[in-house]
Amino acid sequence: MKIKSAEFIMSNSEVAKCPKGQMPEYAFIGRSNVGKSSLINMLMDRKNLAKTSGRPGKTQLINHFTINKNWFLVDLPGYGYARVSKKAKKTFQRFITDYFEKREQLMLAFVLVDCRHEPQPIDQEFMEYLGEHGIPFHIIFTKADKLKPGALERNLKAYETKMLETWEVMPKSFVTSASNYVGRDEVLAYIDELNNGEF
Repeated sequence: MKIKSAEFIMSNSEVAKCPKGQMPEYAFIGRSNVGKSSLINMLMDRKNLAKTSGRPGKTQLINHFTINKNWFLVDLPGYGYARVSKKAKKTFQRFITDYFEKREQLMLAFVLVDCRHEPQPIDQEFMEYLGEHGIPFHIIFTKADKLKPGALERNLKAYETKMLETWEVMPKSFVTSASNYVGRDEVLAYIDELNNGEF
């Protein structure tokens, strides 16, 4: 898929105010500081489409971007560890779950996981929530450039072993690096196939 256009449409915290119509959308979500904004900018080949920050918790709203005028990329707040008040965190959780449970246009959620770390309970719990609610998702492993190939392979295998304690099969996954564009073509080609009804 060639990215011809990527435009910010709106930010809000209410699912009812999300864009109308039936354009398919793909949500990107992960633990705070997982590299979500950098990944989105890499996928879209834009430097500042999604705002990056050294401070976890920068994204605090549902952000819609229209891509190639035929699908939406949705940038969702990170969960966990963000330096925000408990009240704000509860609000995040409510509108994140509202979004996943009510947004009919959602095709798929991409759950971002930092490949350098062992499986984190907060990621496992979130994926279990998606599974329990029948919300389709795939995993995107980020920051692959931070590990040597052997270490990366070991970490991915360990992650799969942990996932198979709960899941019958390992969810589909992609390995990416925002700094050297690893995984970009694979993720975009997959979205393209889904949009074209090839699955």
